[in-house]
Amino acid sequence: MPTAKSKPFNEQVALVTGGGTGIGRAFAGSLLSTGVGRVVIASRREATLRTAAEDLNGRFPGERAVPMAFDIRDRKSTETLVRKIFNHFGSVDILINNAGLAVAESIEVLSEDGWNQVMETNVRGAMWLSQIVLPKMFEANFGDIVNVSSQAGKHGYADVPSYCASKFALLGLAESIRDEIRRRAANIRVFNLCPGLVDVESDPSGPAKPGFLHVRNLSASLRYALNLDRDVELHDIGMTSRIL
Repeated sequence: MPTAKSKPFNEQVALVTGGGTGIGRAFAGSLLSTGVGRVVIASRREATLRTAAEDLNGRFPGERAVPMAFDIRDRKSTETLVRKIFNHFGSVDILINNAGLAVAESIEVLSEDGWNQVMETNVRGAMWLSQIVLPKMFEANFGDIVNVSSQAGKHGYADVPSYCASKFALLGLAESIRDEIRRRAANIRVFNLCPGLVDVESDPSGPAKPGFLHVRNLSASLRYALNLDRDVELHDIGMTSRIL
């Protein structure tokens, strides 16, 4: 059986939604440290993206972090973002669906607006991006899609039912995409990262807050997944913190 096509990291282009802050910003740094050629960080807040890109480009050579503003809840804005990336860089080899939010409303008071805001951001946005990017990945016979789900995609929590529903849905969407990839025998992988609470504010080399995962561990799991052989089908990486 022939070896699945690979592509050097320095020739790859990554898109990280929610890339200006938190987990997304940490992922962007991790990709740059791995040597990914271009890392597009995208969200609604243009000023935040610019600041993040300046910081990342100050730490990693080559001006490879690229800020691009868009609204994940708007189809036209999403299409424009992907078109700009392809026009500038020629591909999206790594799509990281990280943008997400939670609305703390129990089932008794859950509002339609709160439900829609969470589902449109966490699920529909990831679906749109996957739908737009996948045809190009199929054409190139190469690509990786990484979804940031959560332990809330494995377990229900009373205070955030809409968030839990969205993260469960993200896993189902990923499995459906995987099945399409299997049908086509395509060289594309889909991973889900399912962390518990993540500490993105502690010192990079220090400990996380009790009960939280340090974000560097999530970044390490991303690097691990992307560095696996192309014929390895890894589904979910779940992790939680434990008190020692």
